[in-house]
Amino acid sequence: MMQGNQACAEGAVAAGCRFFAGYPITPSSEIAEYLSIMLPRIGGRFIQMEDEIAAMGATIGASLTGVKAMTATSGPGFSLKQENIGYASMAEVPCVVVNVMRGGPSTGTPTLPAQMDVQQARWGSHGDRGVIALTAKSAQETFQQTIRAFNLAERYMTPVILLLDEITGHTTEKVVIPERSTLEIVDRAAPDEPPGEYLPYRLTDDCIPRLAPFGTGYRYNVTGLVHNETGFPTNDSRDIACLIERLTKKIEMHEDDIVQWNEVMLDDAEVGIFAYGSVARSANAAVRLCREAGLRAGLLEPTVLWPFPTKAVLEMARRVKVIVVPELNLGQMAREVSLAAQCSVPVRRLGRVDGNPITPQQIVDLVGEVL
Repeated sequence: MMQGNQACAEGAVAAGCRFFAGYPITPSSEIAEYLSIMLPRIGGRFIQMEDEIAAMGATIGASLTGVKAMTATSGPGFSLKQENIGYASMAEVPCVVVNVMRGGPSTGTPTLPAQMDVQQARWGSHGDRGVIALTAKSAQETFQQTIRAFNLAERYMTPVILLLDEITGHTTEKVVIPERSTLEIVDRAAPDEPPGEYLPYRLTDDCIPRLAPFGTGYRYNVTGLVHNETGFPTNDSRDIACLIERLTKKIEMHEDDIVQWNEVMLDDAEVGIFAYGSVARSANAAVRLCREAGLRAGLLEPTVLWPFPTKAVLEMARRVKVIVVPELNLGQMAREVSLAAQCSVPVRRLGRVDGNPITPQQIVDLVGEVL
């Protein structure tokens, strides 16, 4: 039995995380608390930084040495991290950023659930780049998604965001932790050329760089400026376009590997429900209640929010009469659903921002209303 936040810490350790830098902030603080105890026991390092900006910077620095590194925060702390998340995206430094969401703007509602950072996860840092953001609805799924976040970060050499919410982070429930030997663990690819021929940002077929850990004999420059294959800044328009397009393409061309979702009773559904995070638990219950009442509802539950599961939403839109999107904000992902559905069916929003969860009955009532 463990909290979702503790499951996140356990998942990080199982994935090979050996460095955490953070700053206490509700409702994510338990992740730091658990890792402050766990990491020193296994030869890892925990450090509490002076603020969220520094925590993100320390996480990037640790990753550049080859260590799997993570930080965790919430709401306003996530906002503070954005500049350095952009730096990690530009420098292509793998790391994991956990955001246990709470209400805002500003200090907002620190102890109450919300899903108000889903657009910030995609667009919070300026510039064009590919973004990977996962989510989870339970402690068990949080354990699994934390491991997957590290695997995706290492595979695609990019920061990966794990979006939880207060309900998921603080719900205590059963978690099965499998033997480590049964887990898929991905480590970043090593350079395949000697130091004298090394180009850290060489253009490859998969668009993914091979960054050597600092201290292993390879020397290269790391910068947030636009750079060429050597890592040094450039104003060459061809190099600029090549880099920015590659930062986007390395995610887009691998979307089929990255994007995942679950489906519940969608085959014959007349109403499709799109729900994520803790709201997906209410949506699962709502589908069962709808079916018992003779209402043909089904659920599309994304476990990856960015890249957005456009193909899955469009396929659902072609099968149902209407799509319902319950979420703990005023429609941040409902807008994406509307775009993906290409106006083929109406999309009804069910937003809640009063600090309380969306109940199954609220979803059932809306399904009955739209049919």
